[in-house]
Amino acid sequence: MSSSSLLLYTTVGVSDFARSVAFYDAVFATLGYPRSPETSDGEGWAGWGPDYDGGVSFWICPPFNGRPVTSGNGTMIALRAASEAQVDAFHAEALAHGGASEGAPGVRERYGPDFYAAYVRDPDGNKLACVFHHHVPGAV
Repeated sequence: MSSSSLLLYTTVGVSDFARSVAFYDAVFATLGYPRSPETSDGEGWAGWGPDYDGGVSFWICPPFNGRPVTSGNGTMIALRAASEAQVDAFHAEALAHGGASEGAPGVRERYGPDFYAAYVRDPDGNKLACVFHHHVPGAV
């Protein structure tokens, strides 16, 4: 395999497309990812992150089967941050745009002294982690 990542993209279902676009525009901006130019707002799907050849991307859309959106208990998507400040901003923007906190920004000793993370749920209940895993203890 020539790719450096196991994943190509991930998609989560959303119940209110406009609300979810506003939420994800805000949280992904904190990580430096604008909305993809391939996004088709008229068809109800949007994406953030690199193209297929550049890494893993993240997409939202209503469920294809037309059934109600549900979030998986125990399912979580972890997003990479470049600093503690990005983790902090991600958490703040998530809460400001209808998300719920599942864990304030901070070191998670359980995963090691360099694991700085925050956890949120999007407006549909999908759980997201934002992680900077090169934290220097005592630096924040």
